[in-house]
Amino acid sequence: MIEVDSLVKAFGGDPPKLAVDSLSFRAEPGQVYGLLGPNGAGKTTTLRMLATLLTPDSGTARVAGHDIRSSPEAVRASIGYLSGNTGLYGRLTAREMILYFARLQGVPEPERRTDRLLYRFGIDDYRNQRCDALSTGMGQKVSIARAIVHDPPVLILDEPTAGLDVLVSQTLLEFVEEAKDHGTCLIYSTHIMSEAERLCDRVGILHEGRLLAEGTPEELKEQSAERYLESAFIHFVRAASR
Repeated sequence: MIEVDSLVKAFGGDPPKLAVDSLSFRAEPGQVYGLLGPNGAGKTTTLRMLATLLTPDSGTARVAGHDIRSSPEAVRASIGYLSGNTGLYGRLTAREMILYFARLQGVPEPERRTDRLLYRFGIDDYRNQRCDALSTGMGQKVSIARAIVHDPPVLILDEPTAGLDVLVSQTLLEFVEEAKDHGTCLIYSTHIMSEAERLCDRVGILHEGRLLAEGTPEELKEQSAERYLESAFIHFVRAASR
């Protein structure tokens, strides 16, 4: 579970620029919570705070029962974090990369877990290829396997299909659906509205760091009197910009 309570984060400037402004929401196990918003809305900043990569200026959140401010190490042990530009160690092979993180996370039988993930994501034929020689799609598959190698109860996914072809994207979307059925709590940020409509049980629409609207895709369409989630998203953002 993720419980976000009045998170605030500002950056630089005089006055500072509020990237996240008193943000609160809740995501349950077995649920995909979508964060939607235009560029600069505060989505990535929010996810980086939940992953303990950034410290909030005020407010807090609990991730898998652990406070991000007082128990960051416990939070990190409970999550898998993936973005569209998650880095890989170029000199390691695909298998070495996943195995390294399996051992780092204290996974029982790390070699067996690594080999299962190589097979699950269709990386087996590339297991001995160095990460810096992998295609973008294959590298993202390795990143997915790395993020979930310890079977975390919470997954934080920040535009994970950015730049991927349709086949690799499909692999990732199918994995998200499987993780949800497994009881994982997922936060999913994307600009691709068809992904949000397919995957998300609840959606929060961010604009200038604030939560404009929240609900199921159907509820948001009903509230905006729009037929499609994309149209509902545009409705709420344009109304806030007036």
